Amino acid sequence: MVKRVLITGGAGFLGSHLCDRYLAEGYHVLCMDNLLTGRLENIEHLFGNSRFTFYHQDVTNYIHIAGTLDLILHFASPASPVDYLEIPIQTLKVGSLGTHKVLGLAKDKKARFLLASTSEVYGDPKVHPQHETYWGNVNPIGVRGVYDEAKRFAEALVMAYHRTHNVDTRIARIFNTYGPRMRLDDGRAFPTFLRQALANEPITVFGTGEQTRSFCYVDDMIEAIYRLSQSNYPEPVNIGTNKEMSILHFAHEIIRHTGSTSKIIFKALPKDDPKVRQPDISRAREVLNWEPAVDIPEGLNLTLNAIKSTS
Repeated sequence: MVKRVLITGGAGFLGSHLCDRYLAEGYHVLCMDNLLTGRLENIEHLFGNSRFTFYHQDVTNYIHIAGTLDLILHFASPASPVDYLEIPIQTLKVGSLGTHKVLGLAKDKKARFLLASTSEVYGDPKVHPQHETYWGNVNPIGVRGVYDEAKRFAEALVMAYHRTHNVDTRIARIFNTYGPRMRLDDGRAFPTFLRQALANEPITVFGTGEQTRSFCYVDDMIEAIYRLSQSNYPEPVNIGTNKEMSILHFAHEIIRHTGSTSKIIFKALPKDDPKVRQPDISRAREVLNWEPAVDIPEGLNLTLNAIKSTS
């Protein structure tokens, strides 16, 4: 019998790539998205596939799925500062009420459940690099807290269902990811720099640019998530690249790879913006036998080629 997977947020950047991957693995994919930040164009190539079904639905409402479910990937959530600062209450609701609804479905269907958590649970970290045993440094009442605390609550709820109801759960703590289908207007450093460079506009670097990020190519991320979903490990697992670079250095890399004439300008650092971000991926190496394979130059070329092919 064909296995069935429900992917919430399936029309989003990562969600749509997951739809592709699980179809390739032989699953029947049920994609659910309210299209608040997801886009139909990310999944329109799948509409003719008999093993793909799309539900235009908000996961914070009652969810009914007929038939069996083997796996649920909960990726529904705004994931960029531009989005969650504009729709803070919806962000909190999908992390809390949405996670509760989907966990209830997993319990009812006896399905394995994987939560898309985030490196933002570490906040502006005082431990570097960040490992899964670090509890984080988050401002719960700050403007970024609506996303950070929604994901921290979601993790707590997942573990409560795991311990209390024996739901078979997984938690992926996802670090910065880039690649085809990312929204160039989503406000995060990588797509913003790329959009500005392609238009030869000034590239806006916040603060001095000394803050760091670790950018993981989407194919590496999807491979790790798939392996985690097939594993037997219920504790959180960091997924991302351990290759850290400063934002200023990254801006120069974008300019060089695009051949842009953009100049770099500096603006004030946003409140609670993390100064450093780098995962300790020892657990992913041990549990998933995984580490990222695509470096920044290759990933940039792949992303640029994808943008050119759709423009």
